[in-house]
Amino acid sequence: MPTAPGIPAASKSAASKSAASKSAASKAAVPAGPAPRRGAAIGVAAGSAAMVCVGGSVAVSSVLAGAPVYTAEAVRYGAACLILVALARLTGRRLAWPRTSEWLWLSGIAVTGLVVFNLALVEGSRHAEPAVLGVAVACVPAVLALIGPLLEGSRPRTAAVTAALTVTCGAGLVQGLGRTDAIGVAWAVAVFGCEAAFTLLAIPVLGRHGPWGVSVHATWLATAMFAVLGAVHEGPQAVTELTRADWLAVGYLAVAVTAAAFVLWYSSVRRLGASRAGLLTGIAPVAAAISGVLLGGPAPRPLVWAGIAVVAAGLALGFRKGRT
Repeated sequence: MPTAPGIPAASKSAASKSAASKSAASKAAVPAGPAPRRGAAIGVAAGSAAMVCVGGSVAVSSVLAGAPVYTAEAVRYGAACLILVALARLTGRRLAWPRTSEWLWLSGIAVTGLVVFNLALVEGSRHAEPAVLGVAVACVPAVLALIGPLLEGSRPRTAAVTAALTVTCGAGLVQGLGRTDAIGVAWAVAVFGCEAAFTLLAIPVLGRHGPWGVSVHATWLATAMFAVLGAVHEGPQAVTELTRADWLAVGYLAVAVTAAAFVLWYSSVRRLGASRAGLLTGIAPVAAAISGVLLGGPAPRPLVWAGIAVVAAGLALGFRKGRT
């Protein structure tokens, strides 16, 4: 290779290596761009919005207490699926058909996270106060912090588990303790497991299908399952028994708590990982408490305010600067 006049080849080679090392060092010294932080901020916003929708649905769900539940849930998930498919086409999002083992993961989400979860809430409410089932859901962040990283190919972190336990304790204080019996405890455990499965089973298929694809497939599968249950236990005419209030409640649950919340939540899990996104579930009971006040209910008790403060501390611990 020709060299510049008056400069030995060895000297130029050394100078080139020195320049290259300085360039590499300068690049290493430059902090990471804003893209990762922006993505994390979007993930936090999406997960928070999803949990606000879920928390605010508590009062709405109570409207369906006397309705044919299987039929109502079939209508809810069917409507949500149609909304998601329509929006996906309008926005140019491609929906892929599941392959081989993906059917197992997506069916698992529909069976555990949608069908059995809702059945456990209905049956559990007959043996336990709502607070007991709420505390079961509040325990999910700790499980996501432990199992989520393993499914994502990493190891659980002590700080993440600590933050998750803090959020769980705070959410438990917000929910309070309720009375139950042995059957109620069993249903509460089922609620806990199904809520965790809703997130964990989605991790292997989020990469290919994305939040929209996972939401669409989970909702249409749940629609088919609830339709069969409704036809067997309530009869095909059960849909005519839904009142105007029932239809309004089903509409809200289909749009806000299913179509919107599902996509927002899975978007958060995809951006943040199950461990960190799981911390945001602590927002749901806080949103439920605040929505109760906005709807004319009594002001939260001091223990509830203390729980809200503990949830905030757990979120601050899990999302503090330097862990984005």
